[in-house]
Amino acid sequence: MGILPCMSGISAQELHVVTTGDVHGAYFNRPYVGSKYKTSLMSVKYYVDSLRSAVGPENVLLLDAGDCIQGDNASYYFNYVATDRPHIYPRLVSYMGYDACTVGNHDIEAGHPVYDRVHEGMKEAGIPWLAGNALKEDGTPYFQEYTVIEKGGRRILVLGYNNANIEGWLSPELWSGMKYVSLVPFVRKRVKQIRKEVDPDVVIVIVHSGTGAGDGSSYESQGLDVFRKLKGVDVLVTAHDHRPAVVHSRKSCLVNGGARCGNVGHVVLGFNKGMVVSRHAEVVRLDKMAVDEGMVRKFDQEFEEVKAFTVRPVGNLAMPLVSRDAYIGMNDYVSLLHTVQLGASGADISIAAPLTYDGKVAKGQLVFNDMFTIYPYENQLFVLRLSGKEIKDMLEFSYDHWICTPGDHVLRISQTPDPRTGAAKWSFVNRSYNFDSAAGIVYDVDVTKPAGSRVIIRSLAGGKPFDENATYTVAMTSYRANGGGDLLTLGAGIPHEQLGSRVIARYPEIRDLVYAFIKSHDEVNPELIGNRSVIGEWKFVPEDLVNPLLAKDLRLVF
Repeated sequence: MGILPCMSGISAQELHVVTTGDVHGAYFNRPYVGSKYKTSLMSVKYYVDSLRSAVGPENVLLLDAGDCIQGDNASYYFNYVATDRPHIYPRLVSYMGYDACTVGNHDIEAGHPVYDRVHEGMKEAGIPWLAGNALKEDGTPYFQEYTVIEKGGRRILVLGYNNANIEGWLSPELWSGMKYVSLVPFVRKRVKQIRKEVDPDVVIVIVHSGTGAGDGSSYESQGLDVFRKLKGVDVLVTAHDHRPAVVHSRKSCLVNGGARCGNVGHVVLGFNKGMVVSRHAEVVRLDKMAVDEGMVRKFDQEFEEVKAFTVRPVGNLAMPLVSRDAYIGMNDYVSLLHTVQLGASGADISIAAPLTYDGKVAKGQLVFNDMFTIYPYENQLFVLRLSGKEIKDMLEFSYDHWICTPGDHVLRISQTPDPRTGAAKWSFVNRSYNFDSAAGIVYDVDVTKPAGSRVIIRSLAGGKPFDENATYTVAMTSYRANGGGDLLTLGAGIPHEQLGSRVIARYPEIRDLVYAFIKSHDEVNPELIGNRSVIGEWKFVPEDLVNPLLAKDLRLVF
């Protein structure tokens, strides 16, 4: 859907709510390398200004649902390099005229020095940064919980909340000074209390939580759980899962605009005698070439700084790294991660997953920009002590969410309608960043076996026996070590409160370790990162059955 079609039939008597979320540092429309333009906050500015011109700025509200200061070269540069000046994010959202923004889990993952600096910048810009379920020891919120906005003669209450699962993913030092509580029933209770105090005309709740299934099964995706419990709320905005979504009920609507400014959520509230009488939500696809040129010029110097930083040569690659190949077996991309994790930590075993869903780094000279394709997030490297059985159970859990017993498919995929077009699209049922494989051992994954008995570990990489009763040191991301993806808790059966006691070492961020590894070698080649005596080997079996099905499934998904 383009910009102009969604402008038809609009009325200046309506309130238009535009939402973004999971921007993940997509600040600039221009590429740092190559010529491929992308959607960005500059696309959002063009869209929202078009709407403001059509209906009047007093009838447009611009809101963000979190995860904006981590995930791209630009956010990395202003988080950790250009720290001697105000952070760019508050300046961007101030220029764009955001009315309120919400804190996301990846914003907290950036660390106190980063998000506290951003928080101060948001206060100076006069833009509320909301996270009402991040509570200090005295029970008051660390961030602001809500704001009241006066627009077009309307009193608009906007409440914002972060993901409830922060403590299940991130190390305690990252969220020190606060405790996160579940959105259910907390949000419903707070909405009731604050509505009574404020007496608003419009109520909007923003949660940096996935839309979910609405069955209470996912602590990180509580959107529909909240939606079905709320009363007196006109709009619920969800985020976190990067999946556009629209849900309508009789007296409310839910919208999730997806990620990286590819779309925005657009809600139209109709009024009669000052009361909301209609609510219509949609997801609007943005045009990457339609940008606010004034914003491009305004932040051109910052773009050039980021570009200069990220095109610095790093090293050379003898082969391409293709992340999609990681879904059907061993590949160079994940082997690089395993080699780095084992080498940096000296651990017995490495656990890693493809964190770039469908990325490719061409062979030849690597620049710093490529580090964000190889490793997009700021995860640290942790080492834990696990038993052989816990390692096996963890892998069983991973592969059960990755594959299924062969029928029409081996990969656990399904067809879902694209929310923009309605056309059916194949995708993974579960999150690919939780498809962990292991290095340091030799094993098979027998797809014909039932869940829980598919992983057959034959030996350690060097040929010594693997013992389920022995204890091993295991390198993994801080996200995984803190319970992310449930592989350690539901998979290995380790109570969440015991995870901290299993950690025996912490290392710098994995992207920095990958960078140092590449810099230390004249060329990264398959032999360097594919030494079977170090990383071991794994494969899906029986190969004659599984390989054709895997190839077919991969073609469907991509």
